[in-house]
Amino acid sequence: MIGAAARLRSRGVLGLNERNAEFIMRLNPRRFYPRVDDKVKTKQLSLDAGMAVPDLYGVIRNQGEVREFASIVESRESFVIKPAQGSGGDGIVVVTGRSKRRRDAFRAASGLLVTTQEIEHHLSNIVGGQYSLSGNRDAAIIEYCVRFDPVFADVSYQGVPDVRVIVYRGYPAMAMVRLPTRASDGKANLHQGAVGAGVDMRTGQTLTGVCQNLVVDEHPDTGALIAGLGIPAWDVILESSARGYEVTELGYLGVDMVIDRDRGPLILEMNARPGLSIQIANRTGLKTRLAAIDRMHDPGATPEERARQAREAFPSDPAEL
Repeated sequence: MIGAAARLRSRGVLGLNERNAEFIMRLNPRRFYPRVDDKVKTKQLSLDAGMAVPDLYGVIRNQGEVREFASIVESRESFVIKPAQGSGGDGIVVVTGRSKRRRDAFRAASGLLVTTQEIEHHLSNIVGGQYSLSGNRDAAIIEYCVRFDPVFADVSYQGVPDVRVIVYRGYPAMAMVRLPTRASDGKANLHQGAVGAGVDMRTGQTLTGVCQNLVVDEHPDTGALIAGLGIPAWDVILESSARGYEVTELGYLGVDMVIDRDRGPLILEMNARPGLSIQIANRTGLKTRLAAIDRMHDPGATPEERARQAREAFPSDPAEL
């Protein structure tokens, strides 16, 4: 065990305790956490900065407003419901259409029918804090349902893939695509069984994947190869991620983006405590890249300049961890 730990350290792998002590505690002032922990606030800050986000249809903040759900989605065929202060994909409901037989029912991404009453009960649970990070009262967001770019059609099960970028001191350091699976219930969440595929920062092409901490070459449900996909609008994704530093003022940040087939890259959310599985997906450690960013750091550089430097500095590393 000691030998394995030393081997990982020698290859630049960042551990949980070191991430917390050396990067999160040092670079992420707690007074800025609400900027990313509350998705309503994150969306507004992103809009104020001129960044593209999924359209907001409505916010339900208390039990009395739950009854407004039907009017909020009256003209909508599809939408997403999520807790404003949730994490890990818990509490998210994706509606892709309305039932043709029942006026009070919707078709969820899983294919199951859910009634208005069932959704209102779920909204009541969200507002009551069932899915919030703190366990306190929360708000429910109802927003645009992303239609993912067809480049991901063969490597995604039901849900919408997203791109996670680790941003350090304003510079994109590492990225991966998270691909929904049957095990993850169509959610792009690695802890629930989604596939994470590393991304070559220079080209925007996917590398091999990881699923439940095991390296995989194929999507477990579709059998399609994971590596070699070219992510659309890669420059825009890196530049938008870099701009997340100015929006949040967090020095160690996870930026999650989706690629809509019609609207292009959209900011989904940001995270002050991004996980470390991204290193397995990329088969290389974060510490080496963070040290390189410390050396190249220029406080006067624009987000576009920082994104360009990251592309040049961090091509894929074929060395296995």
